[in-house]
Amino acid sequence: METAIFAGGCFWCTEAVFQRLNGVEEVVSGYTGGTIKNPAYREIATGRTGHAEAVRITFNASQISYKELLEIFFATHDPTTLNRQGNDVGTQYRSEIFYTTPEQKQLAEDFIKLLEKEKVFNSPIVTAISAEKPFYLAEEDHHNYYNQHKQQPYCQIIIDPKIKKLNNYFSKKLKHGTV
Repeated sequence: METAIFAGGCFWCTEAVFQRLNGVEEVVSGYTGGTIKNPAYREIATGRTGHAEAVRITFNASQISYKELLEIFFATHDPTTLNRQGNDVGTQYRSEIFYTTPEQKQLAEDFIKLLEKEKVFNSPIVTAISAEKPFYLAEEDHHNYYNQHKQQPYCQIIIDPKIKKLNNYFSKKLKHGTV
């Protein structure tokens, strides 16, 4: 098993996307990249701790590669907006990859160069690439949020389109029975 850590805005969104992928064993929401130990959501929400809402993904590289995870990460959030994803604004919603190995760092750098060379996005990619930092689990009510609260307006308006995009473009990578 390998680990990937991505910050792509609200962790409810990012968690919901990666939970559906074949080869992904676990996705947990949490906080990383900040200045205090064991932060709480109320502290993160201020944007003053430096933490990003992120997910830690445990995956089987023989079933899904890190490069495939990168492809899905970039396809399901906006990597061109600094400290913002839609209506979520602040450093806690930044786009950042926290690599766990030198190979992950190189793959992330190469993938961003490819996206920029191919002009996949209309604006420059602002996704940061940083070494793994301490990862603190989010409070329990943030875990598996989308699956437990699909009826919530935030889930329907913000997360549902990401899941539909995932289903449309990456259907062969999805676990059986996930929607």
